[in-house]
Amino acid sequence: MKKLIYGLAAGLFALTAVSTTAFAQESESDKLQYFRANDKRGLNVFETPKTTNSTFEKVKVFVGGDFALQFQSLNQSNSLNNLKELGSNVNLPTANLNINTQLADGLRLHLRTYLSSKHHNEAWVKGGHMQIDKLDFISPGFLEGLMSVATITVGLDEFNYGDAHFRRSDNARVIFNPFIGNYIMDAFSTEAFGEITIQKNGFIGVVGLTNGKLNQSVVVDDNTDNKASFYGKLGFDKQFNDDVRFRLTGSWYLNNGTSTGTYLFGGDRAGSRYYKIMEELNPDRVNDFEGRFNPRFKQVSAIQFNPFLKVSGFEFFGIYEIASNSEDQGNGKFTQFAAEALYRFGTTEQFYLGGRYNSVNGNQTEDAADLKITRTNIGGGWFLTNNVLIKLEYVNQQYKSGFAADSKYNGGQFKGVNLEAAISF
Repeated sequence: MKKLIYGLAAGLFALTAVSTTAFAQESESDKLQYFRANDKRGLNVFETPKTTNSTFEKVKVFVGGDFALQFQSLNQSNSLNNLKELGSNVNLPTANLNINTQLADGLRLHLRTYLSSKHHNEAWVKGGHMQIDKLDFISPGFLEGLMSVATITVGLDEFNYGDAHFRRSDNARVIFNPFIGNYIMDAFSTEAFGEITIQKNGFIGVVGLTNGKLNQSVVVDDNTDNKASFYGKLGFDKQFNDDVRFRLTGSWYLNNGTSTGTYLFGGDRAGSRYYKIMEELNPDRVNDFEGRFNPRFKQVSAIQFNPFLKVSGFEFFGIYEIASNSEDQGNGKFTQFAAEALYRFGTTEQFYLGGRYNSVNGNQTEDAADLKITRTNIGGGWFLTNNVLIKLEYVNQQYKSGFAADSKYNGGQFKGVNLEAAISF
């Protein structure tokens, strides 16, 4: 209880300190076209909408940011009893710098820079893209019928595989994630890509292409077997009335190159959201991505199904995902399951309580042992304003089976309480 009280006090103090760095500006959500608001108004927004209330007047640049800080109180153990002892304290704060520019009517640019992250203390560009919702810059009304339902996105940034990436924490932008950590198999990567999205009468279709590479290079050597990644999505999203909304999508991703495609579940270079977990007393190297699982498959094929239901304050989001290797690579396969239930309440649904269950099981090759990892999250949050969120969770992750006797994951577990304070604008 003392740890929890200390954590709450530390988080509130950090939130107050961070909030002094925010500055007033004209709301980008009111002026940018076809845009997902970077605050509470962006909750449960997936693909950017094909409607806008803003008219283009001139080129405008909007500067925004994200700030996040956790108080962590976790403990951990394994069968070898060789993990570091964890205390209770504040983690390194993370921050993003967001630049959004309305370049022309229906033409918008986005750039995100990680100012600080778990994996890198220095500032570096996460990625950026250009979004096209009108082709009037070619000539007024050019392909107006098609562009009334189509969005073209091109850049080097995250691409639209699955729906989970819309709800994940992106370094310091944690305001859309009701809990602290992302999913165990975290489908997220920043690659050179181009995609076309069609939205009409609730139906959604996405077709896209990436170069399959997280680290860009033109060098070819004896180990180079680069192939493009093909991905897409089909779904339905309908607001039936003021209280009921239902969405169901299915996504796929395919890459047949042995030197590309391994980044689908390991493309987030910011690091995981839980600090110093599963770290040995004398590690050969520190892994800033612990808590996640990356199959590291070559010639990977993946599918992800995502149901979403909101009935008044009740909200459900799910994942059923299969990632597999080719026959030449051993026929490995992993299955991820996740179910998240929330109840949002208050006059503006500023409070929420809920839980999430997440499991991953499968094998690296068809002859290898079956691995199983589970995670349970229970918690809640409070939006003090549209831009400020405090959330508290209990997490319990277990490495259930399939790990070698001399592996640090054998009998591994971490659990405890986290508090996160966040600002996004």
